[in-house]
Amino acid sequence: MKVLVTGAAGFIGRAVCEKLLDKGGVDVVAVDNLNDYYAVELKHARLATLQSRPGFAFHRLDIADWEALEALFAAERVDYVIHLAAQAGVRYSIQNPHAYAQSNLTGFTNMLEACRRHPVKHLVYASSSSVYGQNAKVPFSEDDRVDAPVSFYAATKKANEVMAHSYAHLYALPVTGLRFFTVYGPWGRPDMAPWLFTEAILKGETIKVFNHGKMQRDFTYIDDIVEGVLRVMEHVPQGGDGQPPYQLFNIGNHNPVELMEFIRATEAACGREAVKDYYPMQDGDVPVTYADTARLRAAVGFSPDTPLADGMQRFVAWYRGYHGV
Repeated sequence: MKVLVTGAAGFIGRAVCEKLLDKGGVDVVAVDNLNDYYAVELKHARLATLQSRPGFAFHRLDIADWEALEALFAAERVDYVIHLAAQAGVRYSIQNPHAYAQSNLTGFTNMLEACRRHPVKHLVYASSSSVYGQNAKVPFSEDDRVDAPVSFYAATKKANEVMAHSYAHLYALPVTGLRFFTVYGPWGRPDMAPWLFTEAILKGETIKVFNHGKMQRDFTYIDDIVEGVLRVMEHVPQGGDGQPPYQLFNIGNHNPVELMEFIRATEAACGREAVKDYYPMQDGDVPVTYADTARLRAAVGFSPDTPLADGMQRFVAWYRGYHGV
């Protein structure tokens, strides 16, 4: 079996590649453009955990480059695609929307077209809980309307979902979208709260608490995300009865946590108290995320459940080791 993983130097991408290689009998074709949205050194360090392993091949490639992507698909003839490459970050999308249009819209169009021209058994792609916007109904269900995104990042992810549906309808391309909910854990992103808060607490610096702490997030541990991704990859949608081979799943912990509770879990893992400054809600942010995972569990017999306290202990231990703290 040969699997293409895009965004392979990213947080989720690295973990997915590692788990695929652990399965045995899988060749992983890894793609990333190694952009500098955050420290490229971290991306190289993630890749270094994979590059000596049998069955792993890395290609530095931008998915927005159609000719390069088409050539890769023609050469590799992959069976499955796990498409995780995207310009990430809610707040940065307000500052630099063109980066999101390039990667999340042009790049995603290229992925769909490459999978059409070089048919694969299943395309699994990353969407986001951000598509729910300020949805007042909780928990968030895949059947809820998601027509009012509050950030351009969320708008691009909603666009990905309807673009993918069109290809499933037009070409019978089996496609599954995964709405990830606040992923955290070892090798995580330095622009996200677990890293930012851990770094500040260990240095004795101040953390920024937005919306005065009155927010909830459905923090989802990286190992649970990967387990869900790989189970879904093998759960290929069939379509039928006039429906295209398309499906959509939430992947979240189904247990929203108050921001102040998250801070306490981080303080406990770090062994010291945070110095806090309180700020209003930021543009593009939402007050709550909360995943209904019944559809995922019914389909693949699994949904995330790692307790936040356990996950943050593991993250802080990794962080200390990575930075030699």
